Amino acid sequence: QVQLVESGGGSVQAGGALRLSCAYSASTFCMGWFRKAHEGVGAHEAVAFMKDDGTATYADSVKGRFAISKDNAKHTLYLQMSSLKPEDTAMYYCVAKEKPWQPCGGSPYWYNDWGQGILVTVSS
Repeated sequence: QVQLVESGGGSVQAGGALRLSCAYSASTFCMGWFRKAHEGVGAHEAVAFMKDDGTATYADSVKGRFAISKDNAKHTLYLQMSSLKPEDTAMYYCVAKEKPWQPCGGSPYWYNDWGQGILVTVSS
């Protein structure tokens, strides 16, 4: 099991930027971020993912604004978020999985390893 610990969330005004970090205990085939706007209600939205070869994928809603990166020396996954909008407000979860026969991204049910989540609030 991979341990994942997020940091870097907080409150920001629309148009601002935040960087989320996810410290991980081991690198896996696929790592990324989901978010959920309302705790206990609705589905997790796939935000950004990176395969171990460096290939990144993004939700259409964040393309051009968010960037995922990974520093294996520091065992840290990042999500740089820019031009933030109120609709980006959510709990953000760092996730990881092996299972290279599955696409990187996709369903939250594919992921066994989750961080505790971190809140991002964007005010208008």
